[in-house]
Amino acid sequence: MSIACRCCCCRRRLCRRRPDPVLQQVEAIGDPTISVNDCFRPVSRWWDRITRPEQILESLPQAMRVLTDPAECGPVTLSLPQERTGRSLRLPGGVLCAALLAHSAAASRSCAACRCGDSIIAGPRAADHCRRRVHYALACEVLADFAASHGVPVAETQAGKGALAWDHPCAVDAIGVTGGTAANALAAEADVILAVGTRLSDFTTASRTLFRNPSAALVQLNAASFDAAKHGALPLVADARAGLDALDDALAGWSTPADWTTKARSLAAEWNETVTQATASSNAALPSDAQVLGAVNRAAGPGDVIVCAAGGLPGELHKLWRCREPGTYHVEYGYSCMGYEIAGGLGSSSPCQTARSGCLSVTAPIS
Repeated sequence: MSIACRCCCCRRRLCRRRPDPVLQQVEAIGDPTISVNDCFRPVSRWWDRITRPEQILESLPQAMRVLTDPAECGPVTLSLPQERTGRSLRLPGGVLCAALLAHSAAASRSCAACRCGDSIIAGPRAADHCRRRVHYALACEVLADFAASHGVPVAETQAGKGALAWDHPCAVDAIGVTGGTAANALAAEADVILAVGTRLSDFTTASRTLFRNPSAALVQLNAASFDAAKHGALPLVADARAGLDALDDALAGWSTPADWTTKARSLAAEWNETVTQATASSNAALPSDAQVLGAVNRAAGPGDVIVCAAGGLPGELHKLWRCREPGTYHVEYGYSCMGYEIAGGLGSSSPCQTARSGCLSVTAPIS
């Protein structure tokens, strides 16, 4: 959440505009109301410029709703011009008291969970793949227990990587265009795919060619109903943690067939051996990207956080980096933001984050 304000020169400008342009002012031809605060509009889920003190009573609760909503969660900008901050406002009693924010999508519907559970039972060769919402919902342990209890192989998207430790018995590593052979082979054959918190983007689904079984059923567990209904999926609109708990209850006593579990672990073992060979140290004068990442991975501690920006490295990290703990993989994967490893590194090592032993930054060379 960013709070944007203006200096005294900009304050005078707003009152009479005679000194235009001044300092950080953006001089937009045809619109004298535009300021530097407007640059946050495209990247903010909630943006507001407070022109009267009373407006904060409506805007601040909306900002907090967006910051804590599992579906809409994103950056928030409240612009507070300095000439407004000098004004007083008598607040109604209790308006700034701490309040419980109930997520509208946090509680799953038991009937939907039962329908999804029936679909998974009807199609025994289930495959699961997860995304960032597992991290947002603090559901990594729940996912690990769910997978182990039902023998479901779990593949990870770029944003969901690290939800399971790389050596978890059900982990089959990265999926999609930047994924590995194990996850993609299982996804192509599975007759039920449980997608947890994913937008099913182009990279994840290989332009909708990854799920090749013509009779495959797709179950979408997502806090956002927009994403839950994608690809003709059976939607389960819920927070990842609540949804997995509900599915676990609906699937009590069920597990995937032994031959499917054996195949998943065999493919995962083959892929892990491929990664080991690709990232092994070498006496080559110029090591490959994979060998460099392998050396960094081996030197990192279990709780160290890998941070990376855009370029080719996110694809290499997705399939080659081995996360030993949840929450240790932090990669800019959405907007190709060059230089993100600086801001991302600062954020990952800030006091508001879970304490970690270190923060590693991987930067692609500029050609």
